[in-house]
Amino acid sequence: MKLPDFAPIPASLPNTVPFVGPETLQRQIGRPFVARLGANENGFGPSPKALSAMRDAIAQVWQYGDSTSHDLLQALSAHCAVPVESLIVGEGIDGLLGLLVRLMLAPGEAVVTSEGAYPTFNFHVAGFGGVLHRVPYREDAEDPEALLAKAHQTGAKLIYLANPDNPMGSWHSGRTIEAMLDRMPDGTLLILDEAYVEFAPEGAVPQIAADDPRVIRMRTFSKAYGLAGARIGYAIGHPTLISGFERIRNHFGVNRIAQHGALAALQDQDWLRFTCSEVATARERITQIGKENGLLPLSSATNFVTLDTGRDGRFARALVRVLEENGVFIRMPGTPPLDRCIRVSCAPEAELAVFERALPAALARLR
Repeated sequence: MKLPDFAPIPASLPNTVPFVGPETLQRQIGRPFVARLGANENGFGPSPKALSAMRDAIAQVWQYGDSTSHDLLQALSAHCAVPVESLIVGEGIDGLLGLLVRLMLAPGEAVVTSEGAYPTFNFHVAGFGGVLHRVPYREDAEDPEALLAKAHQTGAKLIYLANPDNPMGSWHSGRTIEAMLDRMPDGTLLILDEAYVEFAPEGAVPQIAADDPRVIRMRTFSKAYGLAGARIGYAIGHPTLISGFERIRNHFGVNRIAQHGALAALQDQDWLRFTCSEVATARERITQIGKENGLLPLSSATNFVTLDTGRDGRFARALVRVLEENGVFIRMPGTPPLDRCIRVSCAPEAELAVFERALPAALARLR
């Protein structure tokens, strides 16, 4: 008996994933990592109040989550000073990106992104039949001018830009993003990925009206709020665009425990400030370790530091593998010339001390 064929678009795609998870890598090497510094998770953990709220919610896990995320939306509305109608909660930025691409993109329509930028977005575009056009980074940052030029050239429906950026940690001023909106083609939507916005320096966050039809802003509880495993994030956009998500989203996709945890985390801004302070200290520590070992740290507005090896992608990949073999999980950009670098997530001192010991030995082995 023959298995029915896949639909044409999925059938045309490679059987790959954008990231190999640390659990998979641990199974491959046969032991757990001593230092988990590769996924930009928040090793300082979520607010104790968020943990308490999630523990209390466990007894009600037999119930579906609130399909409207009402309480969390009300709290986000107050926190962000935007109307509830301009907000949608979803299964992290990854889930919201997939919904947005499905909502906005017809097969064959053009999308512009940066070569080496967050690859999960590219998977969504390919999965719905879009045509990706990529522009290079400029001076280790996404290039708004090149993105705009390519969008005008291709008639792009969507432009993707992360600010601050992953994988390089760079950022643009809010005024740069605001000026970019004024020069976009008519009918083009900017997807502004602000996963790391809580770590951004003053002046990096653009002042954009919630109902601006030219942009949708994606944010998450995975990074600064320490809830990566809960898979919960939100978007800010024009009410008509936001209402469109109701046509296609999984209405019970955000689980009850995550909703309670995110609400409590949002209400504990003292813990957020503590986390941001710890991340800043950890960035300085990673910077110091990199310099001591002849690597060039790039300025970062995120919870990781990108270290330039001064070599090429082959060397950086070898360094990542050697560190993995010695219990240290890090990652690297996947596209030249960015792949000359490695990327190290901020973490508590004990894990950074492991990295500090492992790095010179790994470099010595390769050299």
